[in-house]
Amino acid sequence: MRKMWLAGAAAVASVSAPMAVGQAVGPATQTAPAARMESPAQLAQRYVAEGKAPGIVVAYAKGDVAPTVVAAGGLSLEPGAAVTDIDSLWRVYSMTKPITGIAAMMLVEDGKLGLDQPIGDFFSGFKTSKVLTDPANSLASRPAARPITVRHLLTHTAGLGYTIVTKGPLLAEYNRLGLIPAALAPAMEPELRKVRPASLKEFADRVATAPLIADPGTVWSYSISMDVLAAVVEAAAGMPFEQFLQTRMFGPLGMTSTYWTVPAGETKRFATNFFWTGDKLTPFDRPDASAFTAPPSFPYGGAGLVMSARDYDRFLHMLVNEGTLDGKRVMKAETVRLAMSDLLPAGVTFTMAPGGSGGDLARVPMGYGAGGSVYLASVPGGPGKGTYGWGGAAGTAAWVDPENKVRATVMVNYMPSDKWPLRADAVRAIYGPARR
Repeated sequence: MRKMWLAGAAAVASVSAPMAVGQAVGPATQTAPAARMESPAQLAQRYVAEGKAPGIVVAYAKGDVAPTVVAAGGLSLEPGAAVTDIDSLWRVYSMTKPITGIAAMMLVEDGKLGLDQPIGDFFSGFKTSKVLTDPANSLASRPAARPITVRHLLTHTAGLGYTIVTKGPLLAEYNRLGLIPAALAPAMEPELRKVRPASLKEFADRVATAPLIADPGTVWSYSISMDVLAAVVEAAAGMPFEQFLQTRMFGPLGMTSTYWTVPAGETKRFATNFFWTGDKLTPFDRPDASAFTAPPSFPYGGAGLVMSARDYDRFLHMLVNEGTLDGKRVMKAETVRLAMSDLLPAGVTFTMAPGGSGGDLARVPMGYGAGGSVYLASVPGGPGKGTYGWGGAAGTAAWVDPENKVRATVMVNYMPSDKWPLRADAVRAIYGPARR
């Protein structure tokens, strides 16, 4: 079971609108990158025709308007499979992280959290965090130089590890403690549930017993920090994490197809997840028996959601509108701007997402905000300075470009996420100069 998890994790880690093919969006003063030029519709059709993805949905827009949606292919490779559309359901994995980050920022706005507040205020085990001194060989440790704060969790600078990137004795300790906050396939879940914590509180308490890879606030390291942050949100809000999200975000934004557990009646619009082995595409999590059709051990704030493109677009639409959607304000504009700014501690840099994480690859100087990367400069012919977003382990990607008022969501389900350059292809298609 452990080998299966590590192999999978390494690959890891709506109101109905008509489907339309419209013009792509982008800044009118920039020049196009030298690469294939195709529309988003042509991109979607090409990925399916070339066998790169069984199905794909792209939703994008410029300004405070409904998204243009293009889709191609089906939800599986089975004959007669349902075709994809804006309401198809996809495992978004680490695209859950910006949602958790924005939830935390809502509590910062409420005065219930401080960006630089120690999380030991909520979970006492973190008051005595220790740091590895010989990570390649043992769990030997020393006291941490400073406490972990909310900012550290938001920006992956808490010194925490992740089973998809951590190695050596700490990886073994994470596996022993069941610090594996993600679902991949139903065959693996029975064994994982035996060791995984049964609640966010228990998860945070167990994380606090493990040593850190570095002093908090000194290095960017992809981690389980957003799952710990979900526990902090739950404690600070005084209600279950999933209830807070439903009350403050999903409900007000009309996100009616966002699930921790896919209901039995909705599996017909749920995509199969596939794994690439060389050039062979193999289904390993089917909708009718998915790991996501049973309740999770606890709501995974870093990788737990299944969503439609319509719902993720509504989340992004709220951000591009600086806190409002359809006349409802869910956050202050200044909170949204802060969340999508570079929140990294002084002296810490973010250079590139780890392979297979679903995150953005560095093409310009980058920082890190509330659970997502932040562009510190504009890309010629592409996203502007301040673009915020992240991707998922099964190939999904999403971003908000506040400089150009552009938002985009790309949905597929295959692993590893970097099998094809889908995010780069989507950026070129959406910002193409012929479609401004």
